[in-house]
Amino acid sequence: MSPTSPSIPPALDRPHFIGIGGAGMSGIAKILAQRGAVVAGSDARDSETAAALRALGVTVHIGHDAAHLAPEASAVVVSSAIRAENPELAAARDRGVPVVHRSDALAALMAGSRPIAVAGTHGKTTTTSMLAVALTALGLEPSYAIGGDLDAPGSNAHHGDGGIFVAEADESDRSFHAYSPEVAVVLNVELDHHANYASLEEIHRSFETFVGKVRPGGTLVVSADQPGAVELTSRVRGTGSPRVVTVGEAEHADVRITRINPRGLTSEVTVLLDGRLLTFTVSVPGRHYAHNAVAALAAGIAVGVPARNLAAALAGYTGVRRRLQLKGEAAGVQVIDSYAHHPTEMAADLEAIRGAAGPHARVLVVFQPHLFSRTRELGAEMGGALALADASVVLDVYPAREDPVPGVTSEIVVGAARAAGADVTAAHDAAAVPEAVAGMAKAGDLVLTMGAGDVTDLGPLILARLDS
Repeated sequence: MSPTSPSIPPALDRPHFIGIGGAGMSGIAKILAQRGAVVAGSDARDSETAAALRALGVTVHIGHDAAHLAPEASAVVVSSAIRAENPELAAARDRGVPVVHRSDALAALMAGSRPIAVAGTHGKTTTTSMLAVALTALGLEPSYAIGGDLDAPGSNAHHGDGGIFVAEADESDRSFHAYSPEVAVVLNVELDHHANYASLEEIHRSFETFVGKVRPGGTLVVSADQPGAVELTSRVRGTGSPRVVTVGEAEHADVRITRINPRGLTSEVTVLLDGRLLTFTVSVPGRHYAHNAVAALAAGIAVGVPARNLAAALAGYTGVRRRLQLKGEAAGVQVIDSYAHHPTEMAADLEAIRGAAGPHARVLVVFQPHLFSRTRELGAEMGGALALADASVVLDVYPAREDPVPGVTSEIVVGAARAAGADVTAAHDAAAVPEAVAGMAKAGDLVLTMGAGDVTDLGPLILARLDS
């Protein structure tokens, strides 16, 4: 396919991505490369994702330098994490190269397709992944863009010829307002992303705008259980709104969950749909993952996929990297990686692991708070969630795109955890954590590395220390 193919949006035939190794950016770059665009970009460090992009013919520079921006670049693609002083961004502006936000690039890729956009404070990546895996298993050849890898670096996105495009819709910076989906999924609405939203009311208004972008004749799939989602439904239901399909355990839900039967690291879920019961397997543990699967089921049905076929295909989903991903076992101790960084997510993952663990197993957590703004607002709730573990180690705050905030440290989390009766230790030197965890863990225990930052890197080191 040539770079002039109509499936490549204008101005994106020779794009340059700043931060190309990121989950969202790499997915868009991958789809463009698969469509035949000449793609280049840069990232702060090399990675498996960068290697996967290079295998597709993408040019990936390490480090940020104005010289990396090729003279023939048709546009520079950025995310909200890219700062104005980035030398490649500055060079683009000096040269008059168009600057395109990641969300606008993704919206352009979805043009001409039947988009399903999955939104919510948490659960987006899992639900999007479940739907992408199931539709692919049914031979429907969807395109998809996910905020995490399914099974290998670079598996977060794919260009398919089937016409359906499944995308994770990020509310953190309001970028999901760029999409006009045929089906919008809203899993939950909670206060988060405090650097961009001053109140829950602002978040509600942002989700209302997202729902307002649904195409005429489209569908909103929304939780019937989560209070924020229920409030959103009451705000948007009415004249001119999309068709609303509610999902959950509430008696009035259109797709009602009647039973969730945990079976170790899987669950058996029964739903009442159009007066008939449908039972299927969810191959990951936890009640919240069962709810995600039912939302995926409802979204697939909304684009015409038969319910029974889709339910059977959903059983083939076995997880996504960093979402309760088993990293390995050593000395009888299992090490599991969790991306949870919001208190609700933390509690849900800990409850899921507790339910799947043996009666005598202890659950040990290595937690890394993510963002100073989130820690300032939700640090106490994070500490409360850690009380669900038998013992925890809390690392320093992972800053990501933020500058330090005076007085905001991981001690907020540690203090709240101790006040809730948790056994918690502060760890300011991440290099010492594998040794500390190895000293705590006994055969039969489960260790969770938890957080959205680089705490994930500690899993293999903990396993190696346990095995030594």
